[in-house]
Amino acid sequence: MDLPGATPAWDSGDEPDVPGHRLLEAVAVMDRLRSPGGCPWDADQTHTSLLRYLIEECYELVAAIELGDSAAIREELGDVLLQVLFHARIAAEKPESDGGFDIDDVADELVRKLVRRHPHVFDSAAGSVQTAADQQLRWDELKKTEHGRSQVLDGVAFGQPSTALAGKLGARAAKFGIDVPPPTGETSAEAIFRIAYAAGARGEDPESALRAVALAHAAALATAQQSS
Repeated sequence: MDLPGATPAWDSGDEPDVPGHRLLEAVAVMDRLRSPGGCPWDADQTHTSLLRYLIEECYELVAAIELGDSAAIREELGDVLLQVLFHARIAAEKPESDGGFDIDDVADELVRKLVRRHPHVFDSAAGSVQTAADQQLRWDELKKTEHGRSQVLDGVAFGQPSTALAGKLGARAAKFGIDVPPPTGETSAEAIFRIAYAAGARGEDPESALRAVALAHAAALATAQQSS
């Protein structure tokens, strides 16, 4: 793709044989959109105004993965990547002293985290990990060391869907050995919470399980309508 305006500094005219080189072009496009003379809509966006799109794009990617549609997965991954680039570009407009950062800071933190949490891969003296379960235990230990997480709610994403949140709370309660009975009311919400909470405590993923049931029922509804 030819960018309008200046040619990116990395572009020598030849396609570099380096995985990820097109990400530099994506960063350049995002920079152009937010810069003077770019797109007025893009220039007006904030971290907050983009939240709805971040959520929508993530769910569209989930749907593409569930369908097993490779072309759709590729497209939706690009849309999720756009959100990362967008938020990083917005943050880059603030001075570092005011909490500003750029896409390289984001990538740097990610790389450091991945290396730090996989010592068995990047540090020959760390010993090996034989199974995914072993790695999950080590991952939890490393996260606890990094963040000092020793409280039952530390790191819980309260913005996640309610069924997933209930399952996460159940999983955390089981992990920390805390027994607080879930609400015993008879409302639909309380009944759903109890089921999801118990599923999470058993190590299940109630959000994905409920979604699978809902999609199967949606297909049954469509079939019933066609045959009526």
